[in-house]
Amino acid sequence: MPLHLIKLAVGCDSVKELKEWIAERMQTAKKKGLPQHHIHITRMVPKRDAEILSGGSLYWVIKGEIAAREKIIGIEPFRDKDGIGRCRIVMQPKVITVSPRPMRPFQGWRYLTDDSVPPDLGKSAAGTIAAMPEPMRRELRDLGLL
Repeated sequence: MPLHLIKLAVGCDSVKELKEWIAERMQTAKKKGLPQHHIHITRMVPKRDAEILSGGSLYWVIKGEIAAREKIIGIEPFRDKDGIGRCRIVMQPKVITVSPRPMRPFQGWRYLTDDSVPPDLGKSAAGTIAAMPEPMRRELRDLGLL
C-alpha cells in the first residue's frame, strides 16, 4: 500500500487558486526549458520514501479541509546555498480534487496512510462542489450530505 503526505497550502484559498498557481509555475518552467513537474521544497526529508514513491500523493489542506492531491514522482534531498539540508518533493502538475474533509492546522508535512485518504471526486462532482460557496459546502459536509 502506498503512503501519502499531507501539507497545508498556506496562502491558498481554493482548489482553483492552487491549480492556477501551479499552471503559472509550469509556464515559467516551460519558458526556462525545465521539466514540467511541480516541485515543493520542504525542510525535512521523508524517511519512508520507498513507500511514498510506490504510488503516493501529496494531499493539500486548503482553508481547513483536505481538498486536493498531486501524485508524487520523486523525493530529492539536497543542500541549499547556506548548507542547510532540504528536500524537493517532485509531483505531476495535475491537481486532483478530493472529497473535502476537515483537517486541523499543523506544521510541516505529515504521513497519511492509504486507508485514511479521502476519495477523489469525479469531474462533474468536483466542478459542482467547487462552485458552491464555502460556507454552504461546509454546512452540507457537517450535515453529512457531502
